Amino acid sequence: MPSSASSLPAPHVTELPWCPPERLFPLCREAETSVFLDSGGPAEQERHRWSFLCPRPAGRLTLPLAEMHLVPQRLRAFLAAHAPAGRPSPPLPPELPFTGGVIGLLSYEAGMAREGLTSRHVTDCPTFTALACRDLFIFDRLEQRLWWASADGAPPPDQPATTARPDSPGPSLIPVPEQDAATWQAAVRSVQEYIAAGDIFQANLTMRWVAPRPKTLDLHALYDQLRTRCPAPFGAWFHTPEFTLLSASVERFLSLDRQRRIETRPIKGTCPVSDDPRQNDALKEALRRDEKELAENLMITDLMRHDIGRVCQLGSVDVPHLFTVERFAHVHHLVSSVTGRLQKGHDAADLLAATIPPGSITGAPKYRAMQIIDEVESSARGAYCGTLFRLGWDGALDSSVVIRSISATEDHLKVGAGGGITYPSHPEREYKEMRLKAMPLLKLLHDHGH
Repeated sequence: MPSSASSLPAPHVTELPWCPPERLFPLCREAETSVFLDSGGPAEQERHRWSFLCPRPAGRLTLPLAEMHLVPQRLRAFLAAHAPAGRPSPPLPPELPFTGGVIGLLSYEAGMAREGLTSRHVTDCPTFTALACRDLFIFDRLEQRLWWASADGAPPPDQPATTARPDSPGPSLIPVPEQDAATWQAAVRSVQEYIAAGDIFQANLTMRWVAPRPKTLDLHALYDQLRTRCPAPFGAWFHTPEFTLLSASVERFLSLDRQRRIETRPIKGTCPVSDDPRQNDALKEALRRDEKELAENLMITDLMRHDIGRVCQLGSVDVPHLFTVERFAHVHHLVSSVTGRLQKGHDAADLLAATIPPGSITGAPKYRAMQIIDEVESSARGAYCGTLFRLGWDGALDSSVVIRSISATEDHLKVGAGGGITYPSHPEREYKEMRLKAMPLLKLLHDHGH
């Protein structure tokens, strides 16, 4: 990856008249592969501000599970192979965070493999897929500005004609849980037994709902509904012929800026949102004082300090924010922030390889937690609990934890949800919290056919 400002490749960047991202999303409808990093919610916050749409990626890299040890090398080579050739005039102000590069998806099992583990479950999700984004739209939702970036100076595609949304509902989608309440709560107690025995401090336990995919299902329309009903800072459409991810993720995994500064924002701790302001304040205050939720967040924050510390300069790792309550579309979460500065001789590919899968969806200690998770869960996680990332020509990185998402293959749709289990956890309460996280997506699928 480029190491100095003078050697950074840069595309041709042209400012266009503003139009919102949803106006250009139909460009993805007929594409064999396409990707849309779709920030929703209040644009005043940095992580909600920018969106990026690449309707025609220039190339695709896939790696099987057996080659996960080669992720950094293959990712670097793929980025370099598609980089712009010359160095045209620099991007227009303001400084654009991403003017092209690679957008990729690493599954949860890819992270397991990087840690030397193999799942007992069979997954239908590609282990690692990366798309080369040489031509893309860049949206600044805060200032309502739009750019087209092209590695070769190609003109932007024509704006799609306005099409009305279909009046008739889509085909019926009835997601079925893979475990009933009693079975999932028994798995909670199994995790607690491992904690009592001293194997782990906590583990993130998840489950999935599955719905058959009707042949007539319009995934594009389903994502339109998802982004409208569940606006999220790390929303995404990641589409290939074999697999499509529809994400409404609220959680940043890792970011790495041009000054080699790293931030990760682990989320642990959840409570509902109320329409009554006084009740809402009471819920937030209870979350701030919940010893179980605070302990869970602290353990994951410490785990992430350890993970990024593998590739950070000695003494640079810090925790500027601990236990901040943040509101999202349907819930409040406890969020912390861990920062550091990348060591010389390391890059974004090394950072990803050193930290996947995300600590917030594994547990502590991480290796043993993943072994126990694989034992007590009843299916592969696939894209759920994996990582979606963008890696720019300049070496800067941003990524999300794949939660609050729908995974689609040719045959079915899957939704996952889960939560951190500690020794004081109450199985029935954990089940209700897990259902709270899944409910907006399950309701979306249910309503789609009505």
